[in-house]
Amino acid sequence: MMPAFGSSVRARVMWVVLSTTFASLLLAGTTLLLYELRNYKATRIAEIQSLANIIARASAPAIAFEDAKAAKENLALLGVRPKINAAAIYKPGGTLFATYSRLPEARPFPVSPGAEGFVIEGMRVRLFQRIVENNEVLGTLYIDALYEPLERLKDYLVILGVVMMAAMALAFAISAWLQGAITEPILDITRVTREVMNRRDFSLRAEKTTQDEIGELAVAFNGMLGEVGQRSSELEVINLSLEHEMNEKREAEEALRQADRRKDEFLATLAHELRNPLAPIRNGLEILRMPNVDATAAARARDMMERQLKQMVRLVDDLLDVSRITTGKLVVARERVELQTVVHNAVETARPFVEARRHTLTIDMPGAPIAIDADATRLAQVVSNLINNAARYTEPGGRIGVSVTQDADTVSICVSDNGIGIARELQSSIFDMFTQVDQSLERRQAGLGVGLTLAKKLVELHGGSIHVDSEGLGKGTRMRVVLPLTSPLPGTSRDLPAVNTGSARGPAPRRILLADDNVDFVNSMGTLLEAMGHEVCVAHDGAEALASAEKFRPDFAFLDIGMPMINGYDLARRLKAMPATAHTVLTAVSGWGQASDRLRATEAGFDNHLVKPVEVDQLESIIVNSPA
Repeated sequence: MMPAFGSSVRARVMWVVLSTTFASLLLAGTTLLLYELRNYKATRIAEIQSLANIIARASAPAIAFEDAKAAKENLALLGVRPKINAAAIYKPGGTLFATYSRLPEARPFPVSPGAEGFVIEGMRVRLFQRIVENNEVLGTLYIDALYEPLERLKDYLVILGVVMMAAMALAFAISAWLQGAITEPILDITRVTREVMNRRDFSLRAEKTTQDEIGELAVAFNGMLGEVGQRSSELEVINLSLEHEMNEKREAEEALRQADRRKDEFLATLAHELRNPLAPIRNGLEILRMPNVDATAAARARDMMERQLKQMVRLVDDLLDVSRITTGKLVVARERVELQTVVHNAVETARPFVEARRHTLTIDMPGAPIAIDADATRLAQVVSNLINNAARYTEPGGRIGVSVTQDADTVSICVSDNGIGIARELQSSIFDMFTQVDQSLERRQAGLGVGLTLAKKLVELHGGSIHVDSEGLGKGTRMRVVLPLTSPLPGTSRDLPAVNTGSARGPAPRRILLADDNVDFVNSMGTLLEAMGHEVCVAHDGAEALASAEKFRPDFAFLDIGMPMINGYDLARRLKAMPATAHTVLTAVSGWGQASDRLRATEAGFDNHLVKPVEVDQLESIIVNSPA
């Protein structure tokens, strides 16, 4: 596998030349090195054996005549050879006869002679050779000499290194020469290819510099570029057309899906919101029709019916206003108005609802009058809707602030609260049609999701803008309307609260549990059922209903689906699981009446499902015909 620098043709050619040269030199050098080491060993042993033969022949007479002095002098002749460490002559019996040592600290001589021959021990070679005269063994010669193959190896490696460096330099020069003949044309083709890819310019061409196969490659490459360029231009035109068509198709499909989804959600919500006010109104009518109804109950019924009627009027008005705006039929009648007066009118309109929710309302406006061109009625509608929104989506006892600030060119109206806040991912779409901050069944407030859309469009008709700011859920909301001082003022939206209903009457008194978060509905239905002789227990959320049911042990329970704390589906499951309410006849009373809603109610354990507004005959039929 080539190293990293082999990623280019130039580097690869150089790599091939240098690596081939290096491998050849390394193989040859290694072979010669092994041969040299083997030759050194043979030469060294032969040299020592020659010295041994000379000393043995010279010392034979001395041994024969027991002349130890002469034998020692013969051994001393080895001193001219610095690589001979020591030598000794042994008698036939194995006793030392004469010795020689080049260094005083030399190793001790063997006690007795060894077998004839040589032994290599590290950096020493030891030789034992018999001294023979006339076929008679006179003794044994011992020689201890240096054996230094590493010294020879070092000298050889130095020579080999010099040769390899010279050879590699020559190979490098040859490789450099080859670049112009082989790699330069290929590199030119590579450069042109890279520029074509980066610039998408198929008019570039590679230069033909040789008449060989590489030159033919350049010609073929240029021809291919021309053909690819032509086809690329054609494909680019086709791709742009297809991409445009696909984008239009995807956008159309997504718009249709969104429109269809929002249409379904809007129709279901609209049906729910229209049915909610009708239910307590119907109950109020039933109360007023009853004989001998006391004046207090009749007054409460009339007040309740008036509130629900106003709610329906506001709901219809919002829908009509949105329709007029989207069709371009809504106009604002601008005139010079005092902004403080408009804000005060809006506050007075919203104050009853704010006080009913037990909120603290603070107002901060400049003392000097601020005059703007605006439709006073529409602008007050925007501000009051903002205040109502703040009151609706803030827990009772909260704080609501209304402030007006002015700078050089604009005026701002801010409505802030410490309520439920808005999730950051919803803030960008909060002004879209039919958008709901809380879409769960347990939400305390309902609405069509058109209030903020209406407010935004009304503000834009005045030449202003509306903005929302919230740090997240549970951290409050700040709505800010910005208007030019020469234009009308901004506004905001409101969502209408949900209303639920139900009633029952029958010949025999029954214990009936009513659970709904709409106070008017619960009170009116409770009054109607008590007037019919039934014993009624009222709850305003799912948790309260669950706690009351075990003690009250109702025969019938009419439960709203969208309640705080515990929704109607979960409440029905828990009631069916409790021994005290296992046989209670459960009826879902809701503004949601689609097939999927009825199926879900059945799966949760409801025995019946009624859609608001409920007919009295329907309630009577359930109470009379259901065993309880």
